[in-house]
Amino acid sequence: MGNANSQKVSVIIPHHNNYEILNECIQSLYKTKYANIEIIVVDNNSSDHSANKIKKKYNDIIIYKSDVNLGYAGGCNDGAKIASGEFLLFLNNDTIHSPNFINHLVKKINSNKKIACVQPKIKNYNNQNYFDYAGAAGGFIDYLVFPFARGRVFNTVEKDIGQYDDSLKVFWTSGTAFITRKNIFSKIGGFDEKLFAHMEEIDYCWKCYISGYECWVEPLSEVFHHGGKTLAYNSAKKTYLNHRNSLILLLTNYNLSLSLYLFPLRFILEIISSLNDLLKLRINHFLAHYISLISILFNIFYLYKRRNQISQLRKINDKSIFDEHVILNESIVKKYFLFRKKTFNDLYN
Repeated sequence: MGNANSQKVSVIIPHHNNYEILNECIQSLYKTKYANIEIIVVDNNSSDHSANKIKKKYNDIIIYKSDVNLGYAGGCNDGAKIASGEFLLFLNNDTIHSPNFINHLVKKINSNKKIACVQPKIKNYNNQNYFDYAGAAGGFIDYLVFPFARGRVFNTVEKDIGQYDDSLKVFWTSGTAFITRKNIFSKIGGFDEKLFAHMEEIDYCWKCYISGYECWVEPLSEVFHHGGKTLAYNSAKKTYLNHRNSLILLLTNYNLSLSLYLFPLRFILEIISSLNDLLKLRINHFLAHYISLISILFNIFYLYKRRNQISQLRKINDKSIFDEHVILNESIVKKYFLFRKKTFNDLYN
């Protein structure tokens, strides 16, 4: 696999069905120029025997089988437990990669001990001149915990013309592909498995900032992502998980007074968003908003426990994180829908 490197990278791929995409991902990894890697496939109770096929074809790959589907969060946590690398590279199974993508990620994370996570530039597999929806060139949130990225704001995806080729500090690194230090991942407690899928990487990166670390994007590294192969983009379950998890983060990752101040504002936007789905006759998506709100009410003890866990990690206060300019101190909903600010650069001008 190329020139040797002393620091081992454990590539962890959570997987649930679809042999073809996983096989393509692994074939791409075998072309990487970074030598010292181990590949761990965490099979989330697939029903198509895809993991067995992979094991027969690639005898040096580690297969970890789960009896239940633990989602992205649980699958990655299981992989991390058996990983022997200094670095963990979490990778979606529907990706292919530039040959030097790991080299660039390792070089960037080694450049500063404060860097906990680095993501590559993520582009669309089917239209490779465009950024991918899931992460693009580095993730951010607004103060009400609506995520966006350099190259993708809501459903507006930009063409890559080099406008985001600089490496810079971001708020979150996409779960599609990002590298982190194993010791930090263990210290923070990994991904919150209650989140299951969607926004668990945002939560992890937020905890990294709370703990005094930073997250970066390195666009010299490139990954191409199919997207929607495990849970379709138009899935009502995706709507539920995104909105529920975003509310969980808002209610637990800020200090209590700020969480309570922001929640009514976010609640109003939830109602507006649900009505938008109703007008589009997306009835299941309309209902998903309210199921997510009800879920919050039935998980008060979990929220209390999360807040206590996060308080034990906290070294940096909310104001200091806002001062890093990785959280937009305005409503992205207002800027995008009312003021027609459609791109990342528009939002900051």
